[in-house]
Amino acid sequence: MEITIGANIKRLRVTKSVTQEQLAEAMNVTPAAVSKWERGETYPDVTLLQPLAYYFGVTLDDLMGYDEKKVNQKIEELIAEFWRVYRQDWRAAKKLIEDAYRVYPNDYRIMFRYMGTLGIDDAEPDLELALAKKDELTKICDKIIGGCTDGYLRLGAWKMKAVLLHAEGKTEEALRIHREKCGDWYNTCGQMNEQMFQKDRPEFLYWAKRNMYELVDFGADKLVKSYFFDPAVPYDELLEKTEGTADELFRLGCERGEAYLVIQAESIYGRLLNDLKYRPARGAKNADMIRILDKSLSAAQKIDELARGDKPLFDVALGERDRDSLLAARLGWARSSAWDRDVELRKDPEYVKVLDKYGKT
Repeated sequence: MEITIGANIKRLRVTKSVTQEQLAEAMNVTPAAVSKWERGETYPDVTLLQPLAYYFGVTLDDLMGYDEKKVNQKIEELIAEFWRVYRQDWRAAKKLIEDAYRVYPNDYRIMFRYMGTLGIDDAEPDLELALAKKDELTKICDKIIGGCTDGYLRLGAWKMKAVLLHAEGKTEEALRIHREKCGDWYNTCGQMNEQMFQKDRPEFLYWAKRNMYELVDFGADKLVKSYFFDPAVPYDELLEKTEGTADELFRLGCERGEAYLVIQAESIYGRLLNDLKYRPARGAKNADMIRILDKSLSAAQKIDELARGDKPLFDVALGERDRDSLLAARLGWARSSAWDRDVELRKDPEYVKVLDKYGKT
């Protein structure tokens, strides 16, 4: 954070019609010391801060030039910029949050995002890297847990604590943290929201439908993972069991106009495409990825259409993620992602042709 105490001392001194010599005498320092403060060459000794504030009739925050509202606004802008950049270039986003951490090392929001740039994801964490960075991560987690009141940030810190325990071979202790801090599937906020309303209320119907959409989306994602990461399932069978299932769900969903079927199809296509691109061990062919991309974008387009008349669907697929179109979001990522595999795929004319089919740049 920029320290502006020198400029503030000069401004307050001039406002009070006091000379540098008079201020120096009052603080029992030399006029040269006051001059250096005002030029930003040195700072007053910490023992002088309260006397200076009292002398000028201001708070310590005013003396130091600290404006909490402006600082919070700046941090919120930094975090928004981080997510915007992250969607296009994660390396640039990483540098942005590293720079922010140097400026705001004690802000819980910045600490939390900085922790996420260290390379130890909570999904498939790098346990060796976690051990190597254990001291730094523990210090951040303890600060967040000990002083932060934001439930999301605190939960993230507990999750990282669990990762560190797992990395040390204390897996049962890690799982205990999950049980005690995260709860089970039944105790999610969506489920509790649904249960809070009488069943004849419109709010109950809203949350029941919204929870249904979120859960079928989640279940479809797990379906792909259960086949993709099973080494006993060969490549062709993997496509048959996942892409083939999504094809039937999408066909039926379009025939009936049922969003819960289309959401599952879009989720399967999206997860399958993601894993085929970024998990080279499966030996995915470009032709397969291009075909699945086409289906994924078609399903996203259908969700956009259905969401216009379905608020729970809109909130799940679009509103809560601050976007107007799922198709536009998918296209934006496919066109701008800086991941090596995406860059390579964009060199394939057939891949670009599919992107252009759903929207020109």
